[in-house]
Amino acid sequence: MKYFYLLVLVTILLFGCKKDPKLESVKPKNTFAAIKGVDASFLPQIRKSKLSIFNREGQPEDMLLTFKKEGVNTIRLRLWKDAENGESGLEEVAALAKEIKALGMKVWITIHYSDTWADPSNQTKPKQWTNIDFEALKDSVYAYTYLVVKTIAPDYVQIGNEINNGFIYPEGSINNLNPMKELISQGIQATRDVNINTKIMIHFAGTENANIFYNKINELDFDIIALSYYPIWHGKNLRMLETEMESLSVQMKKPVVIAETSYPFTLNWNDQTHNVLGMQEQILDNYPPTAQGQLAYLKEISRISNGSTATIGFCYWGAEWIAFKGKNATDGSSWENQAFWDFNNKALPVLDAFH
Repeated sequence: MKYFYLLVLVTILLFGCKKDPKLESVKPKNTFAAIKGVDASFLPQIRKSKLSIFNREGQPEDMLLTFKKEGVNTIRLRLWKDAENGESGLEEVAALAKEIKALGMKVWITIHYSDTWADPSNQTKPKQWTNIDFEALKDSVYAYTYLVVKTIAPDYVQIGNEINNGFIYPEGSINNLNPMKELISQGIQATRDVNINTKIMIHFAGTENANIFYNKINELDFDIIALSYYPIWHGKNLRMLETEMESLSVQMKKPVVIAETSYPFTLNWNDQTHNVLGMQEQILDNYPPTAQGQLAYLKEISRISNGSTATIGFCYWGAEWIAFKGKNATDGSSWENQAFWDFNNKALPVLDAFH
């Protein structure tokens, strides 16, 4: 009899514990690779300055190569339509994107749909698109987005930058919700028509009212919720940030990425350009404005943004934006104390956050 029970036990072990493939197929799965990114949009200008840049060992090294060696897997680049001097224009961005891909990193393109900076306060229509009717504007958004995706073949593309209040004013203002969604849809459709594998992001600054915004557009065919988080503008409670990201992902049934964040390694200046951050009250109490404080902050951001299937990573903004125009420049960097290189252009410990 004991041999009979032994046979039953073996049968259960061999066949009884197999998973039902039908049940497995209905479980939600996060198929997105973790993003460990930096925005390096100023890199072409910094290279033109001919400054000597050093890695953490004190050896001369191009910033892009340092990013790669330190574990960055995605480079984010802004794109302006008809930019002054060609900076952040399609030709410049496409050339840098090709270089990024050759190093084995992914490319994330932020299409501003403007000739200059776009953010919650500024969404200026490209000059070429002024004085055209709405149908022509939709066609222009489609054609331009198609050209961008066809030329660059990005892994990720943002349809607009920090579009809390809409984009391409006035037609695309959030006060004109349906026209705004039509314009976004043109960018989405153009991307899908070129490459079905390119992941599409919609970008919102902060988490306050983010659920209201995404509820208004969630029927659109995009893949990823992209959020900016800066303590100076978006609150100083990292636990709340984590909770709100999780909640937003569950509500919208989409993964969330921190598209922009940054933190200072000092409150001092390295040129004569006014810095965005320069006071203790602008930052978090538990993270001092030191090289180690900057590292600790970004490690926590990394933990928050890779902590569950709801989140897929982060991107640091301004990592490369050192004071490349010189110490006396009044039109230089307002971000050099938040970069990944110190005032001697040597790479900082913050890069450990990508390991």
